[in-house]
Amino acid sequence: MVTSVSKSTKRKKAKQKTSRRKPRKQSTPQGALFICHCGSNIESVIDIDQLKQYYKTRPNLIVVDDAHFCVEQGLNSIRDTIRDNKVDHVVVAACSPHLHGELMSQTVEEAGLNRGHLAIANIREQCSWVHYGDPEAATTKARLMIDAAMKMAEHSLPLHSIDIPITKRVLVIGGGVAGIITSLQLANAGYEVILVEKTGFLGGHMAKWDKLFPSLDCSLCILGPIMTQVNTHPKIKTLTLSEITDVQGTPGAYDVQIHQEPRYVDLETCNGCNKCLEICPIEEPNEYNYGLGSRRAIIRPFPNSVPLAPYIDMDACVGCQSCVGVCEKESIRFEDIDRDYTFKVGAIVVATGFQPFNPQSLAEYGYERYTDVITAPELERLMNPTGPTNGIVVNPSTGKQPNKVAFVQCVGSRDIRIGRPYCSRICCTYAVKEAVQLRLAQPETDVYIFYTDMRTFGKGFEELYERAAREHGITFIRGRVAEVEEDPQTKKLIIRAEDTELCEPIELPVDMVVLSVGVDPSPTNAKLATILNIPLDENNFFLEKHPKLDPTGTYSTGIFLAGNSQGPKDIADTVAHAGLAAAQVSALLHRRKLSLEVIAPLLVDANLCEGCRLCEKTCDANAISFENSSLPEIDELACTGCGACVAACPTGALDLPGYTRQQLMAAVNAACTDNPFQPVIIGFLCNWCAYTAADSAGVNRLRYPPQLIPIRVPCSSRLDPLLILEAFSQGADGVAILGCHDTDCHYRTGVAKAKTRIDNLLPLLGEMGISVDRIFFGSTAASEAGHLQELISDFVKFIAELGPLGAELTVTTKTRKHRR
Repeated sequence: MVTSVSKSTKRKKAKQKTSRRKPRKQSTPQGALFICHCGSNIESVIDIDQLKQYYKTRPNLIVVDDAHFCVEQGLNSIRDTIRDNKVDHVVVAACSPHLHGELMSQTVEEAGLNRGHLAIANIREQCSWVHYGDPEAATTKARLMIDAAMKMAEHSLPLHSIDIPITKRVLVIGGGVAGIITSLQLANAGYEVILVEKTGFLGGHMAKWDKLFPSLDCSLCILGPIMTQVNTHPKIKTLTLSEITDVQGTPGAYDVQIHQEPRYVDLETCNGCNKCLEICPIEEPNEYNYGLGSRRAIIRPFPNSVPLAPYIDMDACVGCQSCVGVCEKESIRFEDIDRDYTFKVGAIVVATGFQPFNPQSLAEYGYERYTDVITAPELERLMNPTGPTNGIVVNPSTGKQPNKVAFVQCVGSRDIRIGRPYCSRICCTYAVKEAVQLRLAQPETDVYIFYTDMRTFGKGFEELYERAAREHGITFIRGRVAEVEEDPQTKKLIIRAEDTELCEPIELPVDMVVLSVGVDPSPTNAKLATILNIPLDENNFFLEKHPKLDPTGTYSTGIFLAGNSQGPKDIADTVAHAGLAAAQVSALLHRRKLSLEVIAPLLVDANLCEGCRLCEKTCDANAISFENSSLPEIDELACTGCGACVAACPTGALDLPGYTRQQLMAAVNAACTDNPFQPVIIGFLCNWCAYTAADSAGVNRLRYPPQLIPIRVPCSSRLDPLLILEAFSQGADGVAILGCHDTDCHYRTGVAKAKTRIDNLLPLLGEMGISVDRIFFGSTAASEAGHLQELISDFVKFIAELGPLGAELTVTTKTRKHRR
């Protein structure tokens, strides 16, 4: 499917000739239905035999079932059935089209059938997995979903593809270890790389650590050489102090805009002598050291930073120009200005990293209230020879070495109170590493670790944990810390906890408390997700295409994830993840061209077009114009496939292959016909958010009522009032439109258009005697499976209380308080 990530895509137009395209006409259309057992995933809930018997009575329909249609035997069965029986439309009742939709499309095309004539009934994620406690209802819902898919296939139009020349250049966003590894692997494979880093230097968090677990080897010894390789590689252009401001285009041909802040120091001539840092009279809190110690107005965080040249913080600089006087290379550039770049790239890798959790909101630990309560990242800087204390761990309050240090685990992880339900994966092991490192450097210091569960799961990690207690004398106490208080007389920090192994309370006085804080997503993720039009998960990490099969892919073909942008990882897993992202990008760019499925509107009947130009006004992508004709001309490359123009067309002159009026009308009719559920509810699910959330609800086995029969649409803006009226005319008791949040809309303004259209329909419903509360517009993000579960459950319950369609004509009912 061709997708675009911009409001306006300026490129050479591929003009579509005005034509009238109709479905195939055969005297006896031959269909095929493939029902997948999916091992026990579907078969254990849905009665496959009952479905087979039901559909075998249909004329001109071949019914085939198999344990797995996604493996070689099953795929061969699909191909052979299509070829041997001259099948002209196909339904696969199986898992989500988001998982194996492309595989099924390729399979039917290999059998000689256009992929447009394939429909998928998602009877796993959106049926068997959410109705596992009610096999009878699940089987009924599966039948209705298959009926709707059969109508979508029967009335389908062929689809076609456009070949896009692939630009052999990659954008990598983020200069931490994930971005560095990805950039190096791609550059070494021969591809040009644009590496964008928002700070002034490469290395990310790894550059701040002194030693790494489990072997306590030198961080900079590993990272330093590859940072230098990246900075000097002829295929890599590194842009520091830079951010992405806009991305337009399609996979294989993105147009990227980058804004770069001035450095005020010339990268080419500066030799990194540091004389400018020594002479600068300004002192500011050192952000690189998490506020410990100070830095100058001219910034270079550590001696071996990459690039060598510092940069000037103009918000702190007083303009004394002392740096100019001592710079023998004359590298200071106070006249430096902002720069904007535009690059065309074939693929994008998101490697935005993470930020440590800020524990200030957890008042029980006393962070920022007591000076000697610090975080583990702050301790890392204290232990680093390039840190504020030259590698000696001291109490910030006194400057003296502590005699007793206690670590508190799971601070900002596994805590639903603060919206951090996930395990950050690295905290247990880095606490053990820091404790061992501290004991080696300062053997007189006693170290305690308060933990919930020690999750040292990696290669060599458990062995480090065992040595910590056995060889280094570190005391592990199983129990969550209730509070940390400072003794007003001794200034000792008192830790109150319960030893859950001994079942007794503990009060332990210590000199320093180290909070093992978790991993938060980068604060830039939300803005970047909007620019790239890729979703975030429920924790604001980027949502991968599939957590097992494609952990680096996204729902946009040309955009990939690397490292902690996708979720918490240690360095080894980050490197592996980045390597996989680089391999997938290489596989994409290795092709000469990318064939993208086109879902763009067709002018199905030129005689119906009245030249009102509503389609042109509705199209945010500027894909429709009337420049050279009185009829709409459609740029298939620019079109995003939302279908808003089709819904806006008052005469039906335009239609959208894959989601035509005839298809959707027939699907609605099928979902309502012979529907025994009470109430009968049709749900239109936006492909990008609500449908993905519904899949996630299935994966997580979140149960909701089976009465809502889902019909996938590209965007809620595709829905025109006739579809909703059709649902009510066929006996639906309620219609739920489940789309994106306004800020998450894949098509930017699709949700707003849909809401406006529905608002305009409500007065007509009232005139028809239909309660306006029978139509519901719900917004959800792709990651909000639980929220979608609540929306569906609440709406089904409300409609059940409202009664069947027509009850409002005889019974006074209460109005729904929150229709949206």
